[in-house]
Amino acid sequence: MTDRQTDRQTDRQTDRQTDRQTDRQTDRQTDRQTDRQTDRQTDRQTDRQTDRQTD
Repeated sequence: MTDRQTDRQTDRQTDRQTDRQTDRQTDRQTDRQTDRQTDRQTDRQTDRQTDRQTD
């Protein structure tokens, strides 16, 4: 293999790894946001129910 081919392969591998990492991070962030929203909604519902019962 020539140096150029080796360089290209290395570059591709590095790019793939970077892409995967970025994808994972993005997925995690999305998951966290979704979790937070779900938590908030659940909290609100629980609060409303508690308020109604108290009233």
